[in-house]
Amino acid sequence: MYATPSLLSKGFWGRSLDEFKRLSNIALKLEGIKGPSGPYELHSFGSPETLQDCKVMSDVDIGGSSTAHLDWVPGQSRSSWSAPASLTPNSSGHARFHGIISTQLPKDRPDIKRTGYAGWRTQDRRATIFGRSLWNIDPYVYLAMRIKSDGRSYFVNVQTESVVPTDLHQHRLFTKRPGEWETVLIKWNDFVRTNHGFVVEPQTEILRQKVRSIGVGLTDRIPGPFELCIERIWATNNASEGEEVEVSGVKEGELKTRHGQRIAWGNQ
Repeated sequence: MYATPSLLSKGFWGRSLDEFKRLSNIALKLEGIKGPSGPYELHSFGSPETLQDCKVMSDVDIGGSSTAHLDWVPGQSRSSWSAPASLTPNSSGHARFHGIISTQLPKDRPDIKRTGYAGWRTQDRRATIFGRSLWNIDPYVYLAMRIKSDGRSYFVNVQTESVVPTDLHQHRLFTKRPGEWETVLIKWNDFVRTNHGFVVEPQTEILRQKVRSIGVGLTDRIPGPFELCIERIWATNNASEGEEVEVSGVKEGELKTRHGQRIAWGNQ
């Protein structure tokens, strides 16, 4: 019996070593008993190679005309900036998610009734000697993202090892300072379970021990350019790391129930 080439690859053993270090660190710090001692990084765009762990999607896959790109932007030393620290990006770099939304329907696909979508997500967590290295965010209250938004209606999408593989847990990515760098916090418990764009009933919480991927989608179907910059994504219990999502009043989003009722984002 021979090991497959994938098991012998450096990538597999490198991932296994990283997972061993992570599990050892949890044991040494007694985090299983005391709880986590700090933030848990999920994805960082500190180098060009980090883009290889992401997948870009758009309605081009079904014949649409929207475009989407995920580019790496080198960082600049904070000492070279005269602007406040809240405006400056990570000195090691960030990702720029950009493109153009088009609602033009494909002429040769009469079955397609709706276009105008773009998004990206991290690749599915891959195998290690300990099994698939899924993210366990159970000990944490918040998802944190360091971003600079153009103010459009983006969604954060979280996928887990669900019984229904096409389930997504979604939340609007509300920002307070479009055009500026900010850290946004979203409570894990506030995500809404959806399937193919519809809210699923009854609702269930995220399978917090088995998070498979995280990404961002744009489905507002407003034609024109978009741009969202992302430095890093992590889980945390420290509310002072950023600004928790708080919505003044009630805003309706694109998410709907099977009965056509829109999801209201307000005091949840």
